[in-house]
Amino acid sequence: MKLEPLHGWDMTPSEAVALQRELRERLVLRPPSGLKVERVAGADISTMRGEDTAYGGFVVLDVGTLEPVAKVSAAVRLGFPYVPGLLSFRELPVLAEAWERLEVRPDVLIFDGQGTAHPRRLGLACHGGLLFGVPSIGCAKSLLVGKHGPLGEERGSTAELLHRGEVVGMAVRTRRAVQPVYVSPGHLMDLPTAVELVLRVTSRYREPETTRHAHRLVNDVRRSARRA
Repeated sequence: MKLEPLHGWDMTPSEAVALQRELRERLVLRPPSGLKVERVAGADISTMRGEDTAYGGFVVLDVGTLEPVAKVSAAVRLGFPYVPGLLSFRELPVLAEAWERLEVRPDVLIFDGQGTAHPRRLGLACHGGLLFGVPSIGCAKSLLVGKHGPLGEERGSTAELLHRGEVVGMAVRTRRAVQPVYVSPGHLMDLPTAVELVLRVTSRYREPETTRHAHRLVNDVRRSARRA
């Protein structure tokens, strides 16, 4: 799918921080009116320590069956250092290359990372949602900012994630007695809808099926490239 550039990628970390603050003002933290979700995509990248090539990809799932209906990948040389809080500037150029090859447009994107649960409220899912123009959700395995109170043991239990007095996300138990995931809106999304969709596409495992499929795809692509 053709992608319109959001901005250039050649910048310093300090310039990236300034851009995050600008992009934060463009976020829309509510779903489009009448949003109907039939296809949800997971996005992920895979890298090897000491190498400068990253393998990124998307897997689009049918929401009813949780089976893949499309998958694409791309290998791109990394152009931005690893800096906590600036992950999107490292990963999105890789994912943008894969997006150009995607022929099935998802209704929602779920990123393996943060949305608004970010120091400047512009995590990977927010930035990615703005770039791809699709409702987006951050579903992370660990916290970047914030704390939450007690969380019930049952699947579907939630606790608000608070940072500087603001609700920035939700701790969500996707399976009984397993560690929660941390869900936050990206772009064109609100928190209740984000939580509902993450639970909808999570079945036997802690992580959403979108994340599991995307993670498997990019790791397989990376291993194949190393064998070639």
